[in-house]
Amino acid sequence: MDRELALEVGRVTEAAALASAQWMGRGLKNEADDAATSAMRTMFDSVNMAGTVVIGEGELDEAPMLYIGEKLGTGNGPEVDIAVDPLEGTNIVAKGHPNAMAVIAVADRGALLHAPDMYMEKLVVGPEAAGLVRLDDPVEKTIDIVAKMNDKRVRDVTVLIQERERHNNLVKRVQQKGARVKLFGDGDVGASIAAVMPRTGMDLFVGTGGAPEGVISAAAVKALGGDMQARLVPSNAEEAARCRDMGMEQPDKLLFLDDLVRSDDAIFAATGVSTGELLEGVRFLGKDLVETDTVVMRAKTGTVRFIKAHHRLNQKPHLMEKE
Repeated sequence: MDRELALEVGRVTEAAALASAQWMGRGLKNEADDAATSAMRTMFDSVNMAGTVVIGEGELDEAPMLYIGEKLGTGNGPEVDIAVDPLEGTNIVAKGHPNAMAVIAVADRGALLHAPDMYMEKLVVGPEAAGLVRLDDPVEKTIDIVAKMNDKRVRDVTVLIQERERHNNLVKRVQQKGARVKLFGDGDVGASIAAVMPRTGMDLFVGTGGAPEGVISAAAVKALGGDMQARLVPSNAEEAARCRDMGMEQPDKLLFLDDLVRSDDAIFAATGVSTGELLEGVRFLGKDLVETDTVVMRAKTGTVRFIKAHHRLNQKPHLMEKE
C-alpha cells in the first residue's frame, strides 16, 4: 500500500468525527451514527484505492451504507480490505460521555479476519509482554507477567475491563490479585489501544466484546508492536454456522494477532469525537472553526502520527448538520 493512503484514511475518520460530533449530548444516537456513516462514505469516494468492506454496518439488506461487501474508493490503486466503525460509541455521543471515536482499519486484500458480528474474548498487552501471555491463562498469571515486564508492582498494574455484568467475576479476581481496575462503558477499540500505548499508563485489556471491534483493534495493536489474542464466542448454533459460512471451520479456535491481521502492511486511523485516554474530542472553537485530533498508524513502518487539524465547517457543507 502507498504511504499516502495512511493520510487519506485519516481524512476519512476526520470527516466522520466532524459530522457526528454535532450530535454530541443530544440524545440522538441514530442521527449521530447516520451522520458519521454518510460523511465517511462520501470521503471514501475520493480515496485512490479499490477497497472492499469486510467489517461494516451489516449486510446489504440491513444497512444502506458501508455494508459488508461494498466497494469503496475510486477503483484505482491498491486492492484492500476495509474494516470500519464510523462512530464507535453511538450511546457515548448521545449521552455526551468520553471515548467516542471514528475508526478505520485497512490492510491488503484478504488480510483482515472476516469476523461476524458476535462476541469475542480478547486479551491485549503492550510490546514488553508480547509473546509471553495466553488468553487461556488465569488472569492472575497474566497480571504477574505484565507487572514484571512493565517493571511495575502488581498494585500499580491497571487492567481495562468493560463494565458489564458478564465481567463481574473477572473484576473481582483482578481486585483480589491486588491490581487496579479501570472500568469503561462503550468503546473497546479505544480501550484496546490504550493498553498498548505507553503514555496512557494502562497495562492490560481483557474481557469479552464485539468481534468486529476486535479485528479493527488488532490493526492498531500490530502497528504499535503489542500483542493480542482472541476467540469467537458464538452464543448459539446459528452463530456457529455463521462462522463456518465465513470460512472459520473451528469457531472456538484461539486466534493470534497474525490470524486477525494477516499482513504487516496494515493501517489504522482514528479521530476522537469525544475526549478519551487516546485522543481529544472535536472542539467547536467558534466562527465555524473546529479542531480535531487524529492518530494514524502503519504496521509496516511502525510509524504513529498524531494529527491536530483545524477545519472551517462553512467550507465543508457536506459535513454540516442539516437544518
